[in-house]
Amino acid sequence: MTPRPASTLYIHIPFCRSKCAYCDFYSMAGRQPEYEEYVEAVLAEWRLRRGELPCAPQTIYLGGGTPSLLPLGDLEKLLAGLQLRPARMLEVTIEANPEDVTPRWIQAVSSMGISRISIGVQSFSSTELRAIGRRHSPDEALRALDALSASGINYSADLIYGLPAQSPPDWEENLRRLLAYRPPHFSAYLLSYEPGTPLYARLQLHRLEQAADCTALAMYTRLCHCAAKAGYHHYEISNFSQPGREAIHNSAYWDSTPYLGLGPGAHSLDKGGVRRFNPPAVSRYISALRQGRTLCVIDPETPQNRANDIIITALRRDCGLDLTDIDPRFRPEVMQNARRLVSQGCLIHVGPRLIIPEHRWLTADAILRDLII
Repeated sequence: MTPRPASTLYIHIPFCRSKCAYCDFYSMAGRQPEYEEYVEAVLAEWRLRRGELPCAPQTIYLGGGTPSLLPLGDLEKLLAGLQLRPARMLEVTIEANPEDVTPRWIQAVSSMGISRISIGVQSFSSTELRAIGRRHSPDEALRALDALSASGINYSADLIYGLPAQSPPDWEENLRRLLAYRPPHFSAYLLSYEPGTPLYARLQLHRLEQAADCTALAMYTRLCHCAAKAGYHHYEISNFSQPGREAIHNSAYWDSTPYLGLGPGAHSLDKGGVRRFNPPAVSRYISALRQGRTLCVIDPETPQNRANDIIITALRRDCGLDLTDIDPRFRPEVMQNARRLVSQGCLIHVGPRLIIPEHRWLTADAILRDLII
């Protein structure tokens, strides 16, 4: 069973060499950032807000952006400044681009207490990588995977399917090449065209075509088959692990564990169930923290919104939604909405739980729209 932390810490590192065409996460690219100033600001925010958690966090996740861009000296200063003894935590993850992952870098971050690396491979095809604006080459991805495998560190690798002009055989080849490494964990995401991204703009101008529903389903079906054949546990819509290697930090998001998000664009859920977020603005963020104040604001949430959040996150997992986690005021309406979905095979009702079957996960958004209150 995946350990369940009582609280977690997310740190956003919003710097990139260049912006990927599909990415709508907050990040900055194209100029040399002041890493040292940013680290000081994050540590200042930590000191001001750590009381929002019920206890010291048991996992840390450095996401981005591209956290592997952070110079090793600044990364060490950041982790040391938290005063949390990362080496004793359940999990400490850093996201990395393939071009940054070398044996020396892995050894350096491991010595700081980082126990897990999440690498963004996305594809092993040069054509597919260019189509989505990725900087690394297939050879760099392979070298990074070689280094990670040889090091023995826990790691995860990301792939994307439904890429422009990608066929089901193309996708299966990407999957085959990754699974040959037997990564402890991997994530596979259907490409999403988010408004405001270059890829979305090209779609609107008819310069590319989105994968047809039948193509996406064929790719997803093959993904599930290949992962199961290789012995992976499909425990969340986009996540697969070897037995016992599920992502501890990410799993905590899906069961409403309190978490603190540091950095511009980061979100939090405090010990009282209050949600907060930081506006996505690096300069304002650093300036405010220098003055001893934070920019975080409360994200208003009604009891109904809270119930829907629980439904949406829980049904991403293979264990599904425990109805006893829903406010009793809303349970009858949830079950009323669920009955039709159960009769259609979109949901399974097992004891107190509702579960979306694996073969229906690709259409989870539509199912959730009919279920939420």
